[in-house]
Amino acid sequence: MKYNFTSGEELLKKCEELNIPIHELCLERESELTGVSKEEILKKMHTALNIMRDAVEKAQIEDIKSMGGLIGGEAKKLTLFRNSDKKTVCGELMNKAMSAAMGTMEVNASMGLVVAAPTAGSCGILPGAIVTIGKEYNLTDEEMVRGLLTASAIGAIITRNATVSGAEGGCQAETGAAAAMASAGVVEMMGGTPKEAIHSASHCLQNVMGLICDPIAGLVEAPCQGRNAIGVANALISAELVLCGILNVIPFDETVEAMYKVGKTLPMELRETALGGVAATCTGCSLTKKIFG
Repeated sequence: MKYNFTSGEELLKKCEELNIPIHELCLERESELTGVSKEEILKKMHTALNIMRDAVEKAQIEDIKSMGGLIGGEAKKLTLFRNSDKKTVCGELMNKAMSAAMGTMEVNASMGLVVAAPTAGSCGILPGAIVTIGKEYNLTDEEMVRGLLTASAIGAIITRNATVSGAEGGCQAETGAAAAMASAGVVEMMGGTPKEAIHSASHCLQNVMGLICDPIAGLVEAPCQGRNAIGVANALISAELVLCGILNVIPFDETVEAMYKVGKTLPMELRETALGGVAATCTGCSLTKKIFG
């Protein structure tokens, strides 16, 4: 198939041979694999973008409480803090991205509509990065969709060659993959090259290598929400690194393979079973009993 790729190396080679960016290659690939027209695919991507944007905005203005009661209102607090006369440690842009990511997680945990990209447990990272950067730099929806397409190419490679499941590879596989996707998308939106996008994804995965999945009470609420905030910061930091010329010393494909091997070696207790990490602390166990009786 002309546009198919199964690795980062193949993706870059195709981009160079055809002289096209990642988002265009990904669009052609999707159409080639599914038989769906590029126009229809783009329409669906715009729908996904609107769902992401709605989730981000909903949490900034509404009082949301999760089903388990562990999270709710954090996005609003960040927004109020940013708009106050207090000094923000991370700066306005990062505060906005954190609020967007954590807010999307609140919508998810309250049974609201989100885009699981790549999973529900990491659903705040991609919107947090794409929507925030798009709004910050007055980018068009078309430019933001290009970022989403680039992100999906990274997600497709990780899913094929490793995993994005916390139950299989820990939180490094969920929020790590989401950050890698988001970072590559941001690099595309900011005018970066396919090579820079791939390197930013490598940075993201390595930055959280070995991160366990330990949801309190087995719910996708805490510490998941905080890790989505960390994930969006990881994405933006990694994008900044490559855009100023700091590439990664380990190739993307080797990083994906390493992440998968690390995930496979994590004990069962540290892979979404709620039997280890903070979920197994005294407080974590008490919260579980409080929620489920």
